Amino acid sequence: MSTPWLVIGLGNTGARYAHNRHNIGHMVLDVLAGRTGSRLSSHKTRALVAEARLGILPGGAPGPRVVLARTSGYMNESGGTVKALVRFYDVDPAASLLVIHDDLDLPAHTLRLKRGGGEGGHNGLRSISKALGTKDYARLRIGVGRPPGRQDPADFVLSDFPGRERAELAVTLEQAADAVEQVVLDGFVPAQQRLHSA
Repeated sequence: MSTPWLVIGLGNTGARYAHNRHNIGHMVLDVLAGRTGSRLSSHKTRALVAEARLGILPGGAPGPRVVLARTSGYMNESGGTVKALVRFYDVDPAASLLVIHDDLDLPAHTLRLKRGGGEGGHNGLRSISKALGTKDYARLRIGVGRPPGRQDPADFVLSDFPGRERAELAVTLEQAADAVEQVVLDGFVPAQQRLHSA
């Protein structure tokens, strides 16, 4: 059987962080789990994991196998968990790993697919790249915008989305889940071209 896609949503664990901008990766994972009718449960890698099939193939057959994983612990320690997941599921990061994360450098609610390159100051990505020994893996970047005025970026990403953005956030989460489905069903490059031309 072919190797599954390993789709990882980044964030911090705990109720106080649940609705933070920094936790948008976790939020997308929850949407994906809901779409697949699967339940995220504790795993020996210290992540919450669900194994499922995502999307529908032509003819109506269930889509490819995926492993959905929400990191546990703190964002800046994501690397150990991701490395353990990659080893456990025998995934080639360059071929079948997709990491979902917040991005300060994109306007709020903007989606971009990227493979490789730098981490843009994102501590979760930096931890993952260091643990894996490579930056060559796919990322779904979800823009959260820049902090207003002189607010510290760390304080900004660790704050909740304001009420006025909640409706737009719900749309963004669905669009992000759509982008993940397209990567899994069609491949990274076609999904990237479709997302960036929208």
